[in-house]
Amino acid sequence: MTSSALSPAQQHLSRDPVMADIIARAGDLPELLPAADPFAALVRAVLGQQLSVKAAAAIAGRVEAATDFDPARLLALSPDDLRALGLSWAKVRTVRAISGAALGLEDAPTHIDFVHLAGLPDEAVIESLLPLPGIGRWTAEMFLMFSLARPDVFSFGDYVLRLSLAHYYPGQDHAALVQNWSPWRTLAARYLWHARP
Repeated sequence: MTSSALSPAQQHLSRDPVMADIIARAGDLPELLPAADPFAALVRAVLGQQLSVKAAAAIAGRVEAATDFDPARLLALSPDDLRALGLSWAKVRTVRAISGAALGLEDAPTHIDFVHLAGLPDEAVIESLLPLPGIGRWTAEMFLMFSLARPDVFSFGDYVLRLSLAHYYPGQDHAALVQNWSPWRTLAARYLWHARP
């Protein structure tokens, strides 16, 4: 891939010679687009945690068939009903909390306006999600990257990213290195996942 064929993001990242080599070998990655329904995207992300892609897709398909990823319909199902669809008890708790937050229920751990969530700055999105049980910073960062298609997110809580940084940039200041990739840190992370050692 010639430098003239690179996107502005790839050109920026290619100022780093190691990243330039990774980009040259990997080529273009599929474009990330914002999810049409951020609520459903977050529920899907939770359903997929610690599962194979195939198992996660099967469970998500059952949940979608039963509820169409509607928060009121999700809450109308009992915890046992959700368990019968394949959710662990921990995921039942999280999905019910997300649904309550979306509906603004009084006993919900927080209130989240999913319609306007995409308009918030990255850190504000993370802070709005963290009160939910089962949602940590890593999940919130993955949501920013893959559901909201934010271009400048990097997760130091991700094991593969830390492994790739240690492999490709041994002994370097990784925080400073990653900061230099801004405002395209999401794409840098995706290349590091692609080139995982």
